[in-house]
Amino acid sequence: MSDILFSNFQLEEDTEYFLYIGELKNYGLNTYLKEALSHIFSRKFDFIAIVPDVFEQYDYENLIVINPHAKTLECQYGTHVSCRVSSEEFAAVVSKDRRIHSLIKRLLNRQEHIYIYMYESIPEMTLDEIPSISILGPDKNIAKQLNSKIYQYQHLKDILPVVDFRICHGFDSLIQTTQELSKSWRNGLFVCREYSAAGVNSIVARGIDDIKDKFNALDEPYLISRFIPHEHDPTVLAVVAGEEDVYIAGVADQRIEQGTRFTGSVFPSVLDKKIIERLHEYTRIIGGWLAREGYRGIFGCDFLVDDNDEIFFIEINARNQVTTLKFCCTLEQSLPSGSPMLPELEFYAVTEGLFPANTVEMKSNPKDLHWGTYNYKIHGTAQTDGYIPQSTQERQAFKKVAEGKLKKDFRILEHTGCDFILADGAFIARIVALGHHRSDVQQGLNQGRKTIDLTIIKKLDSEDSNE
Repeated sequence: MSDILFSNFQLEEDTEYFLYIGELKNYGLNTYLKEALSHIFSRKFDFIAIVPDVFEQYDYENLIVINPHAKTLECQYGTHVSCRVSSEEFAAVVSKDRRIHSLIKRLLNRQEHIYIYMYESIPEMTLDEIPSISILGPDKNIAKQLNSKIYQYQHLKDILPVVDFRICHGFDSLIQTTQELSKSWRNGLFVCREYSAAGVNSIVARGIDDIKDKFNALDEPYLISRFIPHEHDPTVLAVVAGEEDVYIAGVADQRIEQGTRFTGSVFPSVLDKKIIERLHEYTRIIGGWLAREGYRGIFGCDFLVDDNDEIFFIEINARNQVTTLKFCCTLEQSLPSGSPMLPELEFYAVTEGLFPANTVEMKSNPKDLHWGTYNYKIHGTAQTDGYIPQSTQERQAFKKVAEGKLKKDFRILEHTGCDFILADGAFIARIVALGHHRSDVQQGLNQGRKTIDLTIIKKLDSEDSNE
């Protein structure tokens, strides 16, 4: 059983609660969901967030922090350590924690049902096996299958423009196939494990040595695709309620470094209107396929656009996206008052298989909102000697810029704190920048990175990157 590192939840009378289980960076989505549930059920809802993020301090309400590695690493380094935990391990740890089970019993004594809300539905979450508990999101077993890159490419190659690919069943097959393809795929090979996100389990390889260094002879399935030189990496956020009911939230431009590392997104996309329309069309095709597979809920689609304006499918992420909260904040300022936001659309998609009657897609950007994100991730080990006060006003910042109360703004969110060791792969903070021009956004992101840099005193074999 892992230690509870922090807890400040308080239960209020005449309030029903759902549990959010996941990283703190998605905390803000819960405010939209609690408002939607309060509206749908005509009673007050709130949430308790169970997160793995280890910080110096927390300016968040109703929080429980559990991290199975924090105490061990603290003993190893002799000081506080910020470290990431995989979503699978975290879900498994939380599912077995007796204090979480005690909290659930306490809640079920005062309400008939408990929803669990997650960034991604995964089989390792088993709390929904308890009577009167359900995951408010896609079916976890269907989502697991659909997040297989191999499954995606096998099933979409005949209905979408997909990059040339091969499937390798094992490391020996990977090496042999790489030797064969390197002769004809001169620009390189994109190689990834079956389950890969944000570049963590993938590489653009120029030869066998690159692959050996990255994958260490792991004997498992791999996907190899032809690397296409390109400038644009658009991502589309959507919700599917049925084969003919696919809601497009918007298109953002991803920032990809070193061929695979996702370092943030920028909205609106700089792509031509006709390309945006084709991206919408392809995403609706994907949504229809997901629906036929039994999937309901939020999903994201990544594409590339080559130098000839040809679009190629890259991957589906059958889960929430890092852009979900940003698009909620954008839609809220752009759509008619009372229009359902993304968590509400997902609720209806999952529970009813349809969208509410007042559903409206964003056809334009009436407030001329521009935003960008940057998640500052550490590779190697680093140490901090300063802190940046936590801001939880992301939604309010969008409103102020949209209403013209601020010309531009940037917020540094979830800074770890002072006197921390940052373990390999940990985030020190993330940045959201807003304005009415892309240059405003870039200024904010640059200033945010400089500010975060000032809190780091030591980097050992590290570089800043993101996920």
